[in-house]
Amino acid sequence: MKHLIILIIAITVLSCNSSEEKRELTAVSPNGNIEVSFNVSAEGQPFYTILNNKNVVIDISFLGFEFKDAPDFDKNFIIKKSQIESHTETWKMPWGEQELVQNNYNELKIFLQEKISPERFLTIAFRVYDDGVGFRYEFPEQARLSEVEIVDEHTQFNLTQDYNTFWIPGDWDIYEHLYSTTKVSQIDALKYVGHVNLAQTHIPVNAVNTPVTMVGDDGTHLSFHEAALIDYAGMTLAVDTENLNLKSNLVGSKNTPYKVKRSLPFNTPWRTIQITNNAPDLITSNLIVNLNEPNKLGDVSWFKPMKYTGVWWEMHLGKSSWDYGMTQDMSTWTDPGKSNGTHGATTENVKKFIDFSSKNNIGGVLVEGWNTGWEHWIGFEDREGVFDFVTPYPDYDIDEVVRYGKEKGVDIIMHHETSAATETYEKQQDTAYALMQKYGMHAVKSGYVGKILPKGEYHHGQYMVNQYNNAAIKAAKYEVAVNAHEPIKATGLRRTYPNIISREGLRGQEFNAWAEDGGNPPEHLPIVAFTRMLAGPIDFTPGIFNIKFDEYKKNNQVNTTLAQQLALYVVIYSPVQMAADLVEHYEANPKPLQFIKDVGVDWQTTKVLNGEVGKYVTIARKERKTDNWFLGSITNEKSRTFEVTLDFLDDNQNYTATIYKDGKNAHWDDNPLALDIEKIEVNKNSKLTLHLAQGGGCAISIIKN
Repeated sequence: MKHLIILIIAITVLSCNSSEEKRELTAVSPNGNIEVSFNVSAEGQPFYTILNNKNVVIDISFLGFEFKDAPDFDKNFIIKKSQIESHTETWKMPWGEQELVQNNYNELKIFLQEKISPERFLTIAFRVYDDGVGFRYEFPEQARLSEVEIVDEHTQFNLTQDYNTFWIPGDWDIYEHLYSTTKVSQIDALKYVGHVNLAQTHIPVNAVNTPVTMVGDDGTHLSFHEAALIDYAGMTLAVDTENLNLKSNLVGSKNTPYKVKRSLPFNTPWRTIQITNNAPDLITSNLIVNLNEPNKLGDVSWFKPMKYTGVWWEMHLGKSSWDYGMTQDMSTWTDPGKSNGTHGATTENVKKFIDFSSKNNIGGVLVEGWNTGWEHWIGFEDREGVFDFVTPYPDYDIDEVVRYGKEKGVDIIMHHETSAATETYEKQQDTAYALMQKYGMHAVKSGYVGKILPKGEYHHGQYMVNQYNNAAIKAAKYEVAVNAHEPIKATGLRRTYPNIISREGLRGQEFNAWAEDGGNPPEHLPIVAFTRMLAGPIDFTPGIFNIKFDEYKKNNQVNTTLAQQLALYVVIYSPVQMAADLVEHYEANPKPLQFIKDVGVDWQTTKVLNGEVGKYVTIARKERKTDNWFLGSITNEKSRTFEVTLDFLDDNQNYTATIYKDGKNAHWDDNPLALDIEKIEVNKNSKLTLHLAQGGGCAISIIKN
């Protein structure tokens, strides 16, 4: 991908001869509002501070490492030299929330050396943006150090106030927790140990996962995360509730005495702090994706952003099953060679989804439970060799399904549930991707449910970071895009490898169908928009019309209104958006279905019109190919009324706005299906008053006349 504009100016400053002289080095953001200062202490400990609008937001915070069988790497440093670069570029997203991305920053690099034996070298790089800071450790090639075994990384973030914090536990195995909202001083992740709704979980210390977002009394918004996570362990943040200090706590392994092993030279992931004065600017920030390297794949036009339906939600409801030879509740086996009568991935059933998708401007159909092995994977400790990623069940004719889909203009989305048996998946990947290439399938949803095999590894450690990344890199060779579930966190790698299209990595829609704690509360998604979504695209699977689903599960429901389910197609971003409900529920509701038919998935421009973390958010997006606009607004358990202006619309252009809004007396629990639809003519001078019910929303299509 070509850079449209690049400007780099470098200034190198050599240190004085006296190794004991301490000098403060600074770098400021292009607009001058954010300032990073760096120095070393009297003991030679590297540290930094960050100011926003001349106010300290990160106080003196130390940096360093603890190594196995080698001296720690956190003191006795001197500054050998420093370098400042200014960088300005604009690059094009092949798909995304916007087409053109500005990447403007000032970079400070500090070249350090130990002043005592073994006199090792370390470089620390800070990139300062108008909306935050990224920094990383760079280990250069050197004679006295060829390999490191990192026991832990000691990166501090010393806060200056007791922020209101939106967090999930620092779980080494899963991100599928509900968010808590507390002060930093009140964070208690250990109370979530052994959560009943999670397939696996490991929370060793009082830590939080990232992105973790904070709001200060003065309106300062901070969000901590990481970028370009490659061949390294995922980072959680241990919380010192008394001193309001966060410190990196890398995800480890039971199989090694270290958390990361790397040969030099290498760079760590970027440690990121998004810094804004309001909530909407967090969403429009491109800091995470900008800190990744440019596209390494070249042309990826073989991947088309799309909406999709699929054989999925019906299994969560209990209408059908993934497996071919077990009872519906997966508690007992029937004859493995005979269908149990509830198998969902049949040729006939998939054709129904293809027909529906073809009629409703939906480009793909996901098929889960199509391949052999589902009878044997639940309850088995050793799941290696269980799944076969090329052999369909007898009632699923893959040749006929693909042929029929092509006839109807609908792509089949492959599904690979690995059951976290990594060696089996590694051995079969080439064959599985080659099968997809044969059938012209360009997207796969992968899953990693269960405890990782080999035993002792966790979902978010270095071993699995490499598993996820290598699977996607290999998939690109077969023109396959990956939507990973039970994944490692998103860290902006979609810029470098644009076939990494989406992922789960949060408590998703399925929890509404089967969680024992009542599903996702109304505040969940207004928090997700300002936390998890900052990391990258989310495959949340919106669009549930049958909110109560009493015909299947009387004790569960979706805790939003129907209008909010429509709004999610705009608010929660993904280049693949599922129309997740059953075909019969859509066919019974053609009027709200029209919004799903119309809404885009690939955007030229994104505008965040308002929002407060955990309360509400309104987003408008302009579709790339049509220049039509779509607006989504959602709220938590409180109803809201506010005015939005449409000044983002094109000049001298009239539009027809179709407004899907909460009806009179709508309520996420008492009356979730109440929906009013109206059409009006609008232009850039128009203003709209939006009324959002409790747990409600509003979705608007704004189509050019």
